[in-house]
Amino acid sequence: MLNELLFALWETTYMVALSTFFSGIFGFALAIIMVLTGSNGLRPNKSIYSALDVIVNLLRSFPFIILMIAIIPLTRLIAGTSIGSTASIVPLTIAATPFVARIMEGSLLEVENGVIEAARSFGASDRQIIFGVMIKEAMPAIVLNWAVVAINLLGYSAMAGVVGGGGLGDLAIKYGYNRFQTDVMIYSVAILIVMVQVIQTVGNIVYERIR
Repeated sequence: MLNELLFALWETTYMVALSTFFSGIFGFALAIIMVLTGSNGLRPNKSIYSALDVIVNLLRSFPFIILMIAIIPLTRLIAGTSIGSTASIVPLTIAATPFVARIMEGSLLEVENGVIEAARSFGASDRQIIFGVMIKEAMPAIVLNWAVVAINLLGYSAMAGVVGGGGLGDLAIKYGYNRFQTDVMIYSVAILIVMVQVIQTVGNIVYERIR
């Protein structure tokens, strides 16, 4: 059983790491566009912002289990299969991307306007303001938010086990629930708790160093 637990731990880490990475890239790109095109943005565009706002809110409203089942054809198209840890990365990324976009947008919008106006007065371009001023100033909040995203994805990855997504959730259901092996369920939950603590601790340490 130790080998099964270690393999499930590896699958969970694999799913969470890659889905956090991909959702971070896509979500951060969306956040930057929304910050640029918002009503008080550097390049206000109501049409673009409204469209992205609706898409983000729509995707966030889907419960993860329903979303995972609904996009099975897309998962098969991208991953070649709809079960297993690799396949789970697709719905995990799609589920987390709008969440990342929204919280990163909030982090960037918290940067004081005075700092942005000062950069503008020195002739900074939009790109320089976004990457050299806003992201730099918001980085402590972004780090903490990234930890929150990773922890949420850890919970989603456990839910993915319901439909054969692999990882600790899948192990807990197969052995702990279906075979009534309570010890496996306890071990799986304990490992998930430890992983949450590790992620949050790392996030807090990085936050303190760059604040």
